[in-house]
Amino acid sequence: MKLTDDDVQKILKLLDESPYDELHLETDGFKLTLRPSDSSRSVGKPVVDEQASHSDRPAQDDPGASRKSASPRPSGPTRDIYPPMPGTFYRAPSPGAKPFVDVGQVVDEDTIVGLVETMKLMNSVMAGCRGEVQEICVENAALIDAQDVLMRIRVSAGD
Repeated sequence: MKLTDDDVQKILKLLDESPYDELHLETDGFKLTLRPSDSSRSVGKPVVDEQASHSDRPAQDDPGASRKSASPRPSGPTRDIYPPMPGTFYRAPSPGAKPFVDVGQVVDEDTIVGLVETMKLMNSVMAGCRGEVQEICVENAALIDAQDVLMRIRVSAGD
């Protein structure tokens, strides 16, 4: 994939105009990471955060109607699953298809639990641990930020 100077300028403009602090773009041929040079903007996004609670995450200014209301945390060790980048979260591989996972389903580290579409690219979200899906925290087709918890998994003993 070749990027022209115009493509790079468009990507930089999108980053400057977006509320996000960082952009990651990766293909077979290259990796691109962009961060603003303005030191007043903080950078950082967790991908998977073991044992994190809602109170550990930054508050959202506008939680939006597409997010489910907070529910009590399940007992036992849990892992919050975060998106690899901001975008649109999809629970199924295509409209009308069966969701990748549902509450109560047992997953492995490499189980795909959803997709995040960013700039017309689909990115798989992996469970990253063995356990049982306890909660799905965002609705299908919801716009998500890198700090949004997508789902919670109760980790199996030994993980």
